[in-house]
Amino acid sequence: MSKSSREKSGPVVARETDVLKAQAINALLTQPIAILPTETGHAIRPFALGLWNEIRPLLRPEISVSALRRATGAYLHSKRYHMAVAQPRSARHDTNGMPVDTVSDADRLAASEKIESIRKRDETRKAAAPAVVRSIPASKADMIRAALFNRNNAPR
Repeated sequence: MSKSSREKSGPVVARETDVLKAQAINALLTQPIAILPTETGHAIRPFALGLWNEIRPLLRPEISVSALRRATGAYLHSKRYHMAVAQPRSARHDTNGMPVDTVSDADRLAASEKIESIRKRDETRKAAAPAVVRSIPASKADMIRAALFNRNNAPR
């Protein structure tokens, strides 16, 4: 299995969606956990095994456990999180963001396989997406907008 250029290129950094997922997790807790990225550009760090047992007691009393599971699942099952796990020499971190162990070769391989399955799924969805055909007549505003957009794409 060949490694992509992304897997060779240093730490995986958070994008806006990763930060939003992290904020959603922290909003459910009595105190934020430092392992999660707080800004775009911060590194995404793999969770230590069993970290759920440290996060679960921090759940706010009025929030259900299933809400926390869904929020952490959205973060942990994201493509960028799997990319962080698949990195060579990646480390697992505790709630304070401190490295506690290295990611095993088996976990790194499983993350690489998950990334590949996500890529294939995305390619299949993109290929299967039907072309949008507009069957209703365009409004005058839509026609003006289309003309302006096409003018920018016209050869000069």
